[in-house]
Amino acid sequence: MSRRAGLGLKSNRSSRSSGLTRRSAFTSAGLGLAAIAGLPGSANAAEWTAAEKANVQVVNDFCAAWPSHNIDKVMSFFSENCAYRMTEAQEPTKGRQAVMDRIQSFLERVQSFEVINTSAKGPIVINERHDHFTAGPLKMWHGVGVFFLKDGKIVEWSDYTISMDRG
Repeated sequence: MSRRAGLGLKSNRSSRSSGLTRRSAFTSAGLGLAAIAGLPGSANAAEWTAAEKANVQVVNDFCAAWPSHNIDKVMSFFSENCAYRMTEAQEPTKGRQAVMDRIQSFLERVQSFEVINTSAKGPIVINERHDHFTAGPLKMWHGVGVFFLKDGKIVEWSDYTISMDRG
């Protein structure tokens, strides 16, 4: 059996009315894929579970707490065994006291954490943010925060930089 016959395709030399040509097979396949890709809702994410909604709320409340400049309020969202990675270029700060000291070093300069977009899957919440500062080396930081939560508390938080305005 020839390779073409094994694929169920006929040569263009054969009668077009008696079977499928290679060109029409590829055209049909391409149109089918395009139709599937264009279906409404095919790229939409699933609804969040109740636990995911609760985790997103914790992270949103955490981000909203920063302009208060209240270290106790900000730290209330963390677990006892927490870790924080300020940027992808730094090692994580581990332990509640070390995380608190790290955050305290720049907390007073935070104007706001503006959440642009949020996604959640299980215990992970990812948000894209613009962090605005009143003083210091940065005016605005644009990045992505990845949060791992357990029992309603942030266990790990890592930020990844997209861009910075040193204004």
